[in-house]
Amino acid sequence: MRWRDRYGLRKQRGQRLAKFDREATDADIEALIEFAKSRRGVEFYVEPETFATDTTAVAVADDGEWTRRRVGSPKVIIKVARNLALPVYDVQLTGYPARMRAYNERRKQAEG
Repeated sequence: MRWRDRYGLRKQRGQRLAKFDREATDADIEALIEFAKSRRGVEFYVEPETFATDTTAVAVADDGEWTRRRVGSPKVIIKVARNLALPVYDVQLTGYPARMRAYNERRKQAEG
């Protein structure tokens, strides 16, 4: 069964699982990796587990574009970030970058 857990999701998470959320999968981690490889200046921001959602990570590019995926445990995204030589931050300590909010505003103006 180890071969199916490529990123150590089950090992790092342990028995904890948010009550209403689905588990993180390899596809979630691969989506973050693909995002990071296809954009410049990507940083990861780890969001804590809540009662309703599993631990997530937000990947933010230098232009503010972002994506959020489940990661199961902060240890998983830290390992991925280390392999990609990218920084990872705890969003509770640093907050989200201003460029992410600016990107959201640009998208909102383009839509409306």
